Amino acid sequence: MSTEHPSPLFALDIGTRSVVGLLLRQNNEKFEIMDSIIKEHDKRTMLDGQIHDVPSVAAVIREVKDLLEERHGPLTKVCVAAAGRSLKTRRAQFDVDISAKPMFDRDDVLHLELSAVQQAQFQLANEPEDNAEIDYYCVGYSVLAYSLDQEPIGSLLDQTGKLASVEVIATFLPKVVVESLLAALARADLELEALTLEPIAAINVLIPPSMRRLNVALVDIGAGTSDIALTDENTVIAYGMVPIAGDEVTEAISDHFLLDFPDAERVKRELSTHDTVQITDILGMETTLGKEEVISPITNTISKLARSISDEIILLNGKAPKAVMLVGGGSLTPLLVTHVAEYLGLPENRVAIRGADAIKLLQTEEDQEYGPELVTPIGIAIAAKENPIEYISIRVNERTLRLFDVKKLTVGDGLLAAGIDIAKLYGKPGLAIMVTVFDQLISIPGEYGEPPTLLKNKQPTSLDAPLDANDELIVERGKHGKHAVLTIAELIGDIPSLSITINEKSVHIPATVLKNGKTTRLDAFVNERDHITITQSRSVKDVLALENIPISLFEPLYVMVNEERWTYEQKGSNILVNGQLVGLHHQLVTGDVVQLKTNQISNEMTIAELLETKNFRTHLSVTIFYNNEPISIEKTLVEVKRGQEFLTIKSSIQHQDQLTLTTKKDQTFILQDIFTAIDINITELTGKRVSLKRNGEDTTFSSPLLDGDKIELSIGDSLHFQKE
Repeated sequence: MSTEHPSPLFALDIGTRSVVGLLLRQNNEKFEIMDSIIKEHDKRTMLDGQIHDVPSVAAVIREVKDLLEERHGPLTKVCVAAAGRSLKTRRAQFDVDISAKPMFDRDDVLHLELSAVQQAQFQLANEPEDNAEIDYYCVGYSVLAYSLDQEPIGSLLDQTGKLASVEVIATFLPKVVVESLLAALARADLELEALTLEPIAAINVLIPPSMRRLNVALVDIGAGTSDIALTDENTVIAYGMVPIAGDEVTEAISDHFLLDFPDAERVKRELSTHDTVQITDILGMETTLGKEEVISPITNTISKLARSISDEIILLNGKAPKAVMLVGGGSLTPLLVTHVAEYLGLPENRVAIRGADAIKLLQTEEDQEYGPELVTPIGIAIAAKENPIEYISIRVNERTLRLFDVKKLTVGDGLLAAGIDIAKLYGKPGLAIMVTVFDQLISIPGEYGEPPTLLKNKQPTSLDAPLDANDELIVERGKHGKHAVLTIAELIGDIPSLSITINEKSVHIPATVLKNGKTTRLDAFVNERDHITITQSRSVKDVLALENIPISLFEPLYVMVNEERWTYEQKGSNILVNGQLVGLHHQLVTGDVVQLKTNQISNEMTIAELLETKNFRTHLSVTIFYNNEPISIEKTLVEVKRGQEFLTIKSSIQHQDQLTLTTKKDQTFILQDIFTAIDINITELTGKRVSLKRNGEDTTFSSPLLDGDKIELSIGDSLHFQKE
């Protein structure tokens, strides 16, 4: 009976000088190296970890793949790591409510971690920087801390609580670095299974979490770059990179001894295993040199490499770490350990080269070599198994993006990864206008801007719609809102009219609308800084004017007296509201019944009637008894003229007459005044004796005459007097 083995883990370490292919098989808790192949580039197709010639690198990858396939069968997926060229790191935290979830399993923990990484990616995509046009891909992450209900915890597996949190440090590389790597894989008919960063891969296998409480630096020295990771306080605290590594030493040997670059590379490697080396320079001169003869002229270059690595460690860590581990082929550079220890101020035994045999998860065999160049590819394979980061490709506004798949990606996630803030794509609202209505300043807002157009695969979608591989998103800015435009009717609303009855006819009086003091219509448009006023005709006078009923029929008449206007009511014209007599200024309300009665009689008025309306005293009178007959005597107290015409108090006046009024002082009556009331022929008194008595006593014509006096007048014996 045969036992089926799981598919091997295929990892590639695509370096500046060579490509390392490695197959690992997991046996229970450990990993076994099934096979490994190292192939060097034919020419300098990579520089500082960046692929410069994709077809050439792809050809080397295919060679490695073909050799491994001949021995172990088809290989379709591969795990790779990128060098830390233009590396960026960001910290991010993500929280999730687990109050309704009884258990927290491995998939939940992974989703929480990747959600935090996604948050870090969104932060980077939205940062305003000078190189904002550069896209960055996440190439790995490390967990800084877990917490449960805001308390630190070692692991979230099988935990229950209310709030689970994770803080990660995520690493990012420019799109050009990752895309060139993916392009080379595609040419070799390989699909990316997982992507990580070289120092992450190395640190995950050399410094497990149990050792991360120590402040240790791990340096992966390749041909083009030296990648750095630091641990402290139970976590990875920083990642970094310097663009100087083993090729600097090779170039120094090439320059000094006039060697072709491949020959110089061979010489550099033989220095770690041989005491002498054979060289043939470009002029064909063959020479045998001792180890020290080769090292001496390149000591400055080695020192420069050690200084660059040490300075970056100090920059990232803030101080010298407790120890430094060197891995990668460049770590075998002679005297490098000595110089790094010197620059960091560490004992030389605190800086060490570590090979793959130091990986605790690796199952070693006595007959195999486990050099430092295998640490990173082994770490790549194991990191892909432990912390896989799988990408999906999408297009946003015709721009290709890769997002790592957290199983729950949405359209909103895709937009954020593209650095698109959907809130900024809403159309701007139209301009508002300010108007004054009834002495109150109000703002009329413009039209709201329209939401952005959001399409997924040419169909309308929403931010929370699921996002799948190869989806295409189109986002267009929403239209701006129109400026505020409305009519007075729209601004004020319904304005009730005054509904009344006038002489049994229904009448509806609309309100009067004023804009900036001038009458306007309700459908007129409102403009900036307009003053709007609504007035409702409520008085009888206003209503009569609007209904074209002559107000003059009901207005008081007037005359000018001594240049003063005296009014008096017309006779027979009156206004009744609900049966009550009112004046022109009476205020009406809806439902009132108005009756108008016009003049049917003469409007003539005498001066006496006019003066009486002003409470003028027009005459003075007394009543006396003349020869036992009562008579009344009057004196006028006013004098009225119309122009040059004298009027009596019984004279009639006309509307708008111009009168002059003169008042007389009160006068006393004398006996002589009786002749204004009696008719007597004075000529008949000539030669005759006249007898005049007042109240039985003799008196004269100049004697005062009082009310009730008795006057007796006799002439001769036979004269008779006739009463007027």
